[in-house]
Amino acid sequence: MFRSMAMIVSCTAALLVAGCSAGMDMPPAPTDPALREQQTQAFVRAMKPRHAGRPVVAIVSLNEGTETTDFLLTHAVLQRADVADVKAVASRRGRVDLFPALQVEVPHDFEGFDRVHPSGADYVIVPAMSNDADPAVTAWVRRQAENGARIVGVCNGTLVVGSAGLLDGRRFAGHWSSRGKVLERHPGSIHVPHQRYLVDRDVATTTGITASIPVALALVEAMGGREKAAAVAAELGAISWSPEHDSAPFALTVRRGVRYLLNKAPFWPHEQWGVEVRDGMDDIALALTADAWSRTGRVSVHAESASSDAVALRSGIVLVAERPSHERQRLPITATMKPLQQMDATLCRIQKRFGVSYREWVVLEMEYSGAPMSVDSGACRSS
Repeated sequence: MFRSMAMIVSCTAALLVAGCSAGMDMPPAPTDPALREQQTQAFVRAMKPRHAGRPVVAIVSLNEGTETTDFLLTHAVLQRADVADVKAVASRRGRVDLFPALQVEVPHDFEGFDRVHPSGADYVIVPAMSNDADPAVTAWVRRQAENGARIVGVCNGTLVVGSAGLLDGRRFAGHWSSRGKVLERHPGSIHVPHQRYLVDRDVATTTGITASIPVALALVEAMGGREKAAAVAAELGAISWSPEHDSAPFALTVRRGVRYLLNKAPFWPHEQWGVEVRDGMDDIALALTADAWSRTGRVSVHAESASSDAVALRSGIVLVAERPSHERQRLPITATMKPLQQMDATLCRIQKRFGVSYREWVVLEMEYSGAPMSVDSGACRSS
């Protein structure tokens, strides 16, 4: 017990050094609706296709580890909008481990993509990866930028974009936990608070994981128009896709650091959960739900199918599935809910099962501005 407490104190100090200043000394978030619309339209104009014909969008992945929602959600939204040819690519064709949950099969490697598209992609979306400086990934992203592709770093995909040499001297957003790292690594870079996404000279960046929703919708508007983006937003349950964001609540404090380490301590039971997956299943609701539960540190989520070891989700991406296990609990997911309703219900279920501090940490990690950092029990009574 003494050893565990010493480890908690030590790790809390390290966490605070890394991130507790993230929300300090920030100006208040602007509340001017005209400014929000101006920021949205500036992004849309900057990201409009440069060439006639159907744009090509490459969504990059690292086989050894790519963030679940960053990858699945952007792929699904752009496929659903049907405004571009969307290609999932990796340095090697085949299995890509997503974190914190699920696995997919990616059909294209970099060499194959380059043979089919020798002039490069129009857009390259870069999710967070377990190694933000993988040489094959960063070299390919850099070549795509040199060929004229607009690059979009989602969440800590910003670190990958930076490792490709594309952030020096640029304005950027980024996950709250890595802003200091970007500033340290890239001379002349400027962090812009209170914006979910922004673009500076063909390089776009976003805040944390759930910023993949508004930035994907803004890209749909840039490629397919406002009506198309509004139609997809309605399917998701999104009211807006503006870059409006209050960055101040998203920071590490002593209380959050201690609670995080206590919550992730090894003496808590760890639960194995399964989710039945099938062809045509909604990628977005699955990604958000599996991601959120897994980030409690108390649950591992397994995709299960009795009929196949590979299931094509609604976007066409192939999800790796295991045989069902009766020993696993079921992932609470409601097929009739829109994805963002599902996300809100999931946060309430996390709070009911594990407590307010777990819900708060998931909101923090996913930088989810669609819900308050914590809520009283009454607000979750019906979920």
